[in-house]
Amino acid sequence: MQTDLLLLDTHCWVWFQAGLEKKFSRSSYRQIERALRQDRCAVSIVSVWEIGLLVSKGRLNMHAPVDVWVREALSLPGLRLEPLSVQAALDSSALPGAFHGDPADRMLVATARHLHAALATADTAILDYGASGYVATMEC
Repeated sequence: MQTDLLLLDTHCWVWFQAGLEKKFSRSSYRQIERALRQDRCAVSIVSVWEIGLLVSKGRLNMHAPVDVWVREALSLPGLRLEPLSVQAALDSSALPGAFHGDPADRMLVATARHLHAALATADTAILDYGASGYVATMEC
């Protein structure tokens, strides 16, 4: 599947923004940097929602208030914020094949499919789904 856009899964965005280069393979880190330089790297509004939810539940700690962190993270040169389209929202409820029920993952996968983007992730369920040909993925 040919893709021009790289969509970062929520955890990959957090890791990259935090400078946790060791969480990535050398190749995937370089691919994210290249996508940023070429203005073809994105995060979904779903990731903003997911980060807010994780912080509110105490499952994710930030060095700053979550709204400040998000604003700073979205200012990364070459990164763009993708909305959740009506079609991707609908498609997330009827993904082809077998995929788990996590709403955030379903919306991220549907967004990647809608945008013809590769989804950069370390989530094995998403990577397995990608290996089945339903979405382009890049393992972080």
